[in-house]
Amino acid sequence: MPEVTVYATATCPYCTRARRLLEKKGVRYTEIRVDQDPERRAEMTKRTGRTSVPQIFIGDRHIGGYDDTAALDAQGELDSLLGLAHNG
Repeated sequence: MPEVTVYATATCPYCTRARRLLEKKGVRYTEIRVDQDPERRAEMTKRTGRTSVPQIFIGDRHIGGYDDTAALDAQGELDSLLGLAHNG
């Protein structure tokens, strides 16, 4: 399974939704709390060109935010990106 990285804050509702989606799928991920570390927020912005959270990576591939991730899930593509057997 590829490494999953989530740039997030504690209070962002979309971050919470992203965490729940990944946890529902049994995916372990590394969370980078940009609200606690301004340097990591700058890193996120440089990597993605975006300032909003969450920003989700699967391996080195930038997936986008929660809406992008949920759309991939709805299309049946998220499981294969995560290396999971398709459950649909």
